[in-house]
Amino acid sequence: MEPVTLVIERHPHASLRARAVRAGARAAARRLLPRVPGGPIDFRRAAAIDQFAGRVPPPRGTRVQRIKLEGFAAEWVHGRGVGADRSKVILYFHGGGWISCGLNTHRRMVARFSEAAGVPALSVDYRMLPEVTFAEEALDCVAAYKWLLDQGVRPEDVIFSGDSAGGYMTFAASLLARAEGLPMPAGLIALSPMVDMDLTAKAAHPAAALDAFSVMPLLDRFITQILDGLDPGDPSVSPVNADLTGLPPTYICCSSSEVLVSDAEVMARRLASHGVPTTLQTWAHQLHVFQMFGPLLPESRASIDAYGDWVRTALGRAAAKKETAA
Repeated sequence: MEPVTLVIERHPHASLRARAVRAGARAAARRLLPRVPGGPIDFRRAAAIDQFAGRVPPPRGTRVQRIKLEGFAAEWVHGRGVGADRSKVILYFHGGGWISCGLNTHRRMVARFSEAAGVPALSVDYRMLPEVTFAEEALDCVAAYKWLLDQGVRPEDVIFSGDSAGGYMTFAASLLARAEGLPMPAGLIALSPMVDMDLTAKAAHPAAALDAFSVMPLLDRFITQILDGLDPGDPSVSPVNADLTGLPPTYICCSSSEVLVSDAEVMARRLASHGVPTTLQTWAHQLHVFQMFGPLLPESRASIDAYGDWVRTALGRAAAKKETAA
């Protein structure tokens, strides 16, 4: 019997608290989105989001160490109870639409992932538009992986992970690393990833009408600006169109009520068709990257726990495979 390469886990019910949060977000979006100005992207305002988030402390018991890599920064995040050992690592790429967010906005969530998995995370402050082009953003993610390998961390002890645009980076960096002949990490975790820059499938998906933020009217203009003439169908632009052969086991998680569930579903099927063991987990009536809510929602708590379990399993499986090969 051939091994199962695609497992789909659906959570069709949502807590009252999650439904209330989603309803509030939807009401706010209906008021605010019509006021979003047209014209060029305001990169200064986008960058200010991460600066503002720097005022928020990480969860109690978190230890953070900022480091400088070649041309960009990163930070070690040790969640509560995670020791000093850095031989096993989550290499984390933050979301933010390729133009915003960073170490500050994601520190709390990354700390909770670290705690759940029992290993530290190296969170990467990769350069974004307009400092680099869209096509160049993933290069810093690959550079961070090379830095880990140079420090003596074994590839089978690394998990690539990211949310939203960082989920894109998870796949883009893996494909770039493969193209350079680098060994693959133990696994990939993508939360609500956008991996298809062509919006056709997303616009036609039923979730487009369910998305709390109703982003489709704005997304076309935004993607056109950030791609700046790149072909959205090109495999180097949209990982969903790439040859995914040889990528490591992958875990994709998203809300079934967000527009990016279209990307998650297609990517999961594509990965499985290329022989990549893949788990797709969906949660009904949640917001985009709902894990940001941490302990405030039952679903975010459960998803973070599942994230940690998957990391432990993937690292253990990779280590066992290495020992068997030896």
